[in-house]
Amino acid sequence: MTTVAVVDYGMGNLRSVAKAIEHVAPHAQVLVTADPAQVAQAARVVVPGQGAMPDCMRELNERGLRQAVIDAAANKPFLGICIGLQMLFEHSEEGDVPGLGVINGKVRRFPHEAMVSTDGSRLKVPHMGWNEVEQAEPHAMWNGIGNGSRFYFVHSYYVEPAQPDVIAGSTVYGIPFTSAVARDNIFAVQFHPEKSAESGLRLLGNFMSWNP
Repeated sequence: MTTVAVVDYGMGNLRSVAKAIEHVAPHAQVLVTADPAQVAQAARVVVPGQGAMPDCMRELNERGLRQAVIDAAANKPFLGICIGLQMLFEHSEEGDVPGLGVINGKVRRFPHEAMVSTDGSRLKVPHMGWNEVEQAEPHAMWNGIGNGSRFYFVHSYYVEPAQPDVIAGSTVYGIPFTSAVARDNIFAVQFHPEKSAESGLRLLGNFMSWNP
C-alpha cells in the first residue's frame, strides 16, 4: 500500500487535502502527520499550507520538520501546494524571511502599480478565485489536464524562480507569474488543487501515479 504523508505544521486546510487524495487514491494510506519519522518513511510527501510565510517557516522549524521536508524534496515524489510551493525558495518578501532554499529564487508580493485589469479597473490583492494556468511544457503531472485549465487561487505573493527551466505553469493576474514549478521529483503549485474541482482532482491523481 502506498503511503502519503501530508505534512502537518499547523498551517492550512490539511484535512481537505487528505480527503481529496483519499478520493483519487482510495487504496493509499494517507497520513496527516507532524512526525518527521513518518514523513521520512512515506513513499510520497505533500506539503500544503496557507497563511503567512513567517508563521509557516517558524512552525516548520519548531516542530522539527524542516529537514524532513528538505530530504523528501530531494528523494521522493513531492507535491507542494500554495505556501508549500513558496517555502521551497530561498527568500520571501513576506516578513523578509529565508525559505528552505531547495529551488533558487525569491517570493515577491504582487506590485501595487501593476494590479490593473485589461479594462483599466484595479485588481484586488490577494488574488482570490479561479484563473487559467498555461502549461510551459508537457509533464506527467499535467496528463489529462487541458492547457489553460482553471484552478483556484488565494495568495498575495508569487514565486520568481532564478532559472526559467523549472517553470511548469504560468498565470496572469495583472502580471504574468509562475504558478507551477517542476524539477526532478518535485512538483509544486501556487493554486489549491483540492479546491479546483475536476482539474485539481486529476492533478492529485497524477501525483499518486507519478514515478519521476
